[in-house]
Amino acid sequence: MLALVNGSPPRLVANHLRAARKPGEARVRVRVAGVCDTDLQLARGYMGYRGVLGHEFVGEVVECDDPRWLGKRVVSDINAGCGACDDCATRDGHHCAARTVLGILGRDGAIAEELVVPERGLVEVPNGLDDDRAAFAEPLAAALHVLDEVPSDARAAIVLGDGKLGLLVAFALRGAAIDVLLVGHHEEKLALARAVGARTKLEGYVDATVDAASLVVEATGSASGLARAIALTRPRGTLVLKTTVAGATSLDLSPIVINELRVVGSRCGDLRRAIDVLARGEVDPRPLVSARYPLARAEEALAHAAMKGVLKVLVEVESRRVGPV
Repeated sequence: MLALVNGSPPRLVANHLRAARKPGEARVRVRVAGVCDTDLQLARGYMGYRGVLGHEFVGEVVECDDPRWLGKRVVSDINAGCGACDDCATRDGHHCAARTVLGILGRDGAIAEELVVPERGLVEVPNGLDDDRAAFAEPLAAALHVLDEVPSDARAAIVLGDGKLGLLVAFALRGAAIDVLLVGHHEEKLALARAVGARTKLEGYVDATVDAASLVVEATGSASGLARAIALTRPRGTLVLKTTVAGATSLDLSPIVINELRVVGSRCGDLRRAIDVLARGEVDPRPLVSARYPLARAEEALAHAAMKGVLKVLVEVESRRVGPV
């Protein structure tokens, strides 16, 4: 099986061993996978992960226990819990102590010809939703999850970071009729946010005494973003953190105490909600696609995704379209 395997450095392996399918799991042939900033952090040593990279994908079920899934086009929850603990039974299993995480922890990922995932995590992709948009289901679900932490009286928010996730968060907040100020470094990316009604500012023009908000979402992808986010959060405001980085971070936490900030970590979201939003056309992520590569050039795709200013890079298992779009 052809797969992009994380190592030092990540490399394309032509004969990577297919994972055995266990009862209750489905084997999925990948159609399109996305490269995420988390993949880049994993390549730098985050989590110490060694396995196939990739957790954003759309594919077709080719083997399963439940015949209703066979031949279906699907996306999947990246968290594979035990299915029996309290978190799995009463919540979403995203914090099951025994979980594996697709392409991140203990389970081969999606930048490959195929993968194995639990059937209970599958979400069907409707016929009217194309592969490019469906491949954004996982990051959009993570962006929409911010809405679960928004105070009921929130009317405005600052989003720090104009990368893929920051833009998707801005799209999600605008869809909820929240006034958004997106702060970033790239005028061409900020223009994508303005197209959905967000206000924007380049980082150097933001003033904490003027622009501070009661809701701030930090999605910079950098260790320095948290300090900036704290400074922009008003006293007794809510700060939602999205960034994960490979290295340790040194930070003065005293403003959190002094200003009585509510700090919320935010990771994965509800894939069904994301697919519904995409299918209804409430969010169109396709303007975020910077390039696409065939699986045979996945190493190039990863290198391209790491370049400054690049948004989403897609890896296509079946398509012949390649290079920048």
